[in-house]
Amino acid sequence: MKADDMWKVSTGKGVKVAVIDTGVNPDTPSLKGQVLAGEVPQAVGYKATEDYDGHGTSMAELIAGTGAQGGLKGLAPGAKIVPYRIGMKDMKDEGEEKKAPPLTDVIRAIADSDAKIINMSFTEDIQRPEILAAIKYAYSKGKLMVAGTGNDAAEKNFIGYPAAYPYVVGVSAADDSGKVGKFSEHGNYVDLAAPGLDVPTWCDETFQSYCVGVGTSMATAITSASAALIWSAHPDWTANQVLASLIETAGRDWAKDDPSTYLGYGLIRPRKVLEDSNFNPGAAGTDPLANENARGVTGVAANNSPSPSASTSSQPPKDTSGGQTSAAGSSSDSSDDNTTMWVALGAAAAVLVIGGGAFAVVRSRRGA
Repeated sequence: MKADDMWKVSTGKGVKVAVIDTGVNPDTPSLKGQVLAGEVPQAVGYKATEDYDGHGTSMAELIAGTGAQGGLKGLAPGAKIVPYRIGMKDMKDEGEEKKAPPLTDVIRAIADSDAKIINMSFTEDIQRPEILAAIKYAYSKGKLMVAGTGNDAAEKNFIGYPAAYPYVVGVSAADDSGKVGKFSEHGNYVDLAAPGLDVPTWCDETFQSYCVGVGTSMATAITSASAALIWSAHPDWTANQVLASLIETAGRDWAKDDPSTYLGYGLIRPRKVLEDSNFNPGAAGTDPLANENARGVTGVAANNSPSPSASTSSQPPKDTSGGQTSAAGSSSDSSDDNTTMWVALGAAAAVLVIGGGAFAVVRSRRGA
């Protein structure tokens, strides 16, 4: 990604990203001044700035962290975060889960706000009509919705919602060789892939240190940040056009009209959009996922789950996902050059290298 080069064009300034998660701590050094808590409606703002797990704060930092005082520097440090907390199954206090606002209400509130991107780094394995209706409403209001596909494929691959809903961009997690993580859920609802292995995140809710994390959560946050970079550079574009540009420039060695069930249309490369000032994103009203949205999810059976869980696990050896996300199989991507994404951690940097050679592709076609 060559973040330093991208930041000469765009830092995400002017773009607000709503992070629906475990809450976001606005007082970490990297997030001071980055979290717009005052823009959260009171009706859906229960403990939005109290992160009981550290997960939501990690996602916010990966998106818009400034890197101050040795903190994480996100991919879109000029963007702003609007925080939301929802009830998740791994909450220690059942009463807290019940007090948190319903996901439906949160999505609708964001739809009526000026936040452009909705980041949802969590999954559940049941489809809910009321949530689908809220997502359709948010799409009608021009929001770009991004969600992790889940982390449990090594055990049992299942359909991960909200990633599998129409109009939501499902993101899988890839490693530094371009292969999908064995945990990363797969199916015809995977639309894009992003770095999701060996990514620094907060170890826990004490915010004392960072751990090495794996999960589609981080891939989701990095995709949202990529979208923020592009939208900031092209403020007149629609959500459809921002997504279309990410799909068009994604790194892949398969036909664009035959997306992978593991990596979708490929690994995100926002630099390819930003470096071309004349990039054509297509028609403003054309949904780039129209075929998938019309067909729906196929080939994987859904189960029942009472509430969502965060799409991340940390090493060693904590699992903050509660075991509800999944992904299996390995797939590879190739790109025409060496693409790097920098996530700065203190004075050092964790460099995730995507592409840089021709990979052997092991994947399933969506039509298969």
